[in-house]
Amino acid sequence: MLWTNKRRPQAAIAAFLGIMLAGSAVAAPLVVRSAGPSAKVYPAGKALPDNAKITLKAGDTVVLLDGRGTRTLSGPGTFSSTGSTVAAATTGSTLGALVSGGGERRARIGAVRSASGIDKNAGRNPNVWYVDVTRSANMCVADTSSVTVWRPDASKAASVRVTRADGTSGTIDLAAGQAAGLWPASLPVTDGSAYKLSWDGAKAPTSLKFVVVKPTSPGLEDMAQSLIKAGCNAQLDLLIETVALPDGKSQG
Repeated sequence: MLWTNKRRPQAAIAAFLGIMLAGSAVAAPLVVRSAGPSAKVYPAGKALPDNAKITLKAGDTVVLLDGRGTRTLSGPGTFSSTGSTVAAATTGSTLGALVSGGGERRARIGAVRSASGIDKNAGRNPNVWYVDVTRSANMCVADTSSVTVWRPDASKAASVRVTRADGTSGTIDLAAGQAAGLWPASLPVTDGSAYKLSWDGAKAPTSLKFVVVKPTSPGLEDMAQSLIKAGCNAQLDLLIETVALPDGKSQG
């Protein structure tokens, strides 16, 4: 059963999370996404001083990340990079569910249903380190020994074929109701390794390129910075969405 004997890798990720959250409170705001006329002034990856004034034009959107979560600024207007103080406890709890978790409970991800019978997790990747089999992307991994794939639709059984650039291949068999499965041990993930994923019913193969990152970042901002530099945009999008602060949208 998936994750039954995988506590050690998850413990390492949980420890990584603890280090990140412990260092998040004092980190400077970071631009994690920007669009519009001022995007070149505020590019993704730019760190801002505390209480810096951000002047945006009409059509500008800037998303800031700090130890409390993300805020979206929409122009025109002038904003403070720090904004109002919001407790980080909710952000930490939410992010904890996203990047860590415990053994046996993980085996049931994708099969948790509400009283109405609707799958609560359907359609949304439950973990920033999970490989979405439907999305071609750069994929950052912190632990190459426990790479996991995930599919948004687990209604039917599927066999995902994983093919390396040299033609070597392996399969990941997923039963009906099983959303996540372990990467084939015969195809070790290394920095820069590229793969294609395919299965019956797929419109086209999914292309993946792995980037190995070291789990030593002291805060959310450093984690986001690593994802930005590596071009791991799918994971960055999931991180931004997950740690969005309540009422985190500000307009001038």
